[in-house]
Amino acid sequence: MRQFIVVGHEVTPDADVSLDDLPGAGRFDVLCRSVTAGLLTSHGIRTDALVHLVIDDAVTITVDGASVRRLNPDERSTAALLRGALERRQEAIGHQPVESSPGVELRRRGFEATLDAVAASGDLIVLDADGDPAGSVEPPDGPAFVLSDHHDFTDAERTALADRDATPLSLGPEALHGDQAITVAHNWLDTDGFQDY
Repeated sequence: MRQFIVVGHEVTPDADVSLDDLPGAGRFDVLCRSVTAGLLTSHGIRTDALVHLVIDDAVTITVDGASVRRLNPDERSTAALLRGALERRQEAIGHQPVESSPGVELRRRGFEATLDAVAASGDLIVLDADGDPAGSVEPPDGPAFVLSDHHDFTDAERTALADRDATPLSLGPEALHGDQAITVAHNWLDTDGFQDY
């Protein structure tokens, strides 16, 4: 199982997400692109992948490639799926999720609780320009990549990652957008560490 945890710093759970202005809703577009990069292939879907979107350190939306329906490559339809989860957030009780549509769940869970839940089933890898180059590292069996939106991780987030021994990994010399980094991470795994094409 491949997992991606993406932190959204500007979106709030009660955001009025307009499908006509996704950047204006706390850069909701960045989160949408992360979901499609994490789950979609050219003509299919990765059934062995999960994307967790941590919003405002208050809620986490999880999209499961094995069971999600109506996920398309455009930002607008992805935003509609995610907005539907936010609209039902009051139904989530504690860490018990509410399923807003098949394969889309929202939990009242912040960053650290999401890290802990995901770390139970995978190795935490923080995508960081100062990490070890991906080409020099053997890919783990159950990676959980952690990345931020268009903002850097906060000091508290970096501390939380360090406390959980998240492995820093660099995907190359150029800084990438989050969705691009997810695509490169998939390629790293698909090619056995860039070794097998």
